[in-house]
Amino acid sequence: MKDTLKIGNTEIKSRLIIGTGKYETMEIMVRALEASGADMITVAVGRVNLDNPREKTLLDFIDRDKYTILPNTAGAYCVEDALRIARLARAAGIGDLVKLEVLGDAKTLLPDTLGLLEATKILVKEGFTVMPYTNDDPIMAKRLEDAGAACVMPLAAPIGSGRGIQNPLNLRFIMEAVSCPVIVDAGVGTASDASICMELGADGVLMNTAIAQARDPVLMAAAMKEAVSSGSKAFAAGRIPVKEYASASSPQEGLRIKS
Repeated sequence: MKDTLKIGNTEIKSRLIIGTGKYETMEIMVRALEASGADMITVAVGRVNLDNPREKTLLDFIDRDKYTILPNTAGAYCVEDALRIARLARAAGIGDLVKLEVLGDAKTLLPDTLGLLEATKILVKEGFTVMPYTNDDPIMAKRLEDAGAACVMPLAAPIGSGRGIQNPLNLRFIMEAVSCPVIVDAGVGTASDASICMELGADGVLMNTAIAQARDPVLMAAAMKEAVSSGSKAFAAGRIPVKEYASASSPQEGLRIKS
């Protein structure tokens, strides 16, 4: 893997992207961001009051010189709402990057992929760098790439479920289907899940709940940093083939055995 990950015109060093929701306090969030080593931080713009410049918001706790802010359209259940939130973030000066979410169901929070594809096409035409959150469908991933998405972000499991990688085969199919970066998003529960994502060949991992709601979010953020790094190195190193039977670590050929 290259030393940096390029998404549109943005380059980041860390393959770990983390969210800013669900922390008990802003102070814990700031410490977790630091411990994670992340360069890109995602913010739910629809939950930030941008109307009153005098009111302190989540964005005031994030060092804009240190982190790339990735606004997301969390909470959008239709194309129109997703477009409105993305345009609001741009108008507020956050930038043209957007993690695009168009949800289809309040219970599972699974994506409405038809709406997602439509919104991607519109935002790409408007000059946004679109990072769509999608399901683990390689066909839709390819269509999103063809529509101009800068990367695809398939789920590992439902948002916030902590269930880990539910369909590694589909994630592999997605990586084979597209040439843009693949960033696994949603469902990670612990560090081993993050490592597995990278060992499968993902370009990065995005998470929020696994860190923010851990017993010790700062320590978990540090663990996730190491997991993403080790998984990336393991993928680059190339694992040994899986065999049906045992294979001796010390070959028997030429071994002198006394009778």
